[in-house]
Amino acid sequence: MLLVNCYSLFGIRYLEFVIWNLLFGICYLLFVIYPIMELFKFEMNSGRNLLPRDGIVNYFGRIFSEEEANHFYNILLNTIAWQNDETIIFGKRIVTKRKVAWYGQREFEYTYSKVTKKAKLWTPELLQLKKEIETISGETFNSCLLNLYHSGAEGMGWHSDAEKDLKKNGAIASVSLGAERKFALKHKQTKETVSLNLEHGSLLLMKGTTQTHWLHRLPPTKKIHDPRINLTFRTIV
Repeated sequence: MLLVNCYSLFGIRYLEFVIWNLLFGICYLLFVIYPIMELFKFEMNSGRNLLPRDGIVNYFGRIFSEEEANHFYNILLNTIAWQNDETIIFGKRIVTKRKVAWYGQREFEYTYSKVTKKAKLWTPELLQLKKEIETISGETFNSCLLNLYHSGAEGMGWHSDAEKDLKKNGAIASVSLGAERKFALKHKQTKETVSLNLEHGSLLLMKGTTQTHWLHRLPPTKKIHDPRINLTFRTIV
């Protein structure tokens, strides 16, 4: 009887030992290994140029947590002074379903698609985002163009951000909030293409001669039904 009790006690102790080691292993993975892997992934993403030639595009992946990204998405969706975008094609004014807003450190005037827009002053949230983006990218920005795509049906055609109002070969930082969408680039001469999905809370940086040699677009899709907010931080001269 005593021998049986000893075996039972040994079994319980061994089971406790296994459970505690299992818990320790899980905690070690969650709080030590996983953060290191995420940091390594971030450094790999941010340091790799996605373009084969004639420009630099770095994708940093998700730089905000789910909670942070949701916070900024909800605030911007409900507080930004959104307006339907306008463009002039063959002399005819076209109003898009996609909405836009323009903000900056002063009331810049910015012309694209033959339409001149006047910037509103930074909101606290945009200033917070700008500071975070500048810290990560090592670049500085004085303005931001925001786009609101209500669903995948709304997109953007091939274009480059090379307007005369922008700093020549200046960096453009693109922050994505909301629905994950495909982003594509195409070389103007060779027609080479590069594409990737832009995640909720992610950062993409285009710099160097990218706008001179590459076009980019956000292709429409019937598979996406949720809104997406895109912020492109720029430098007006």
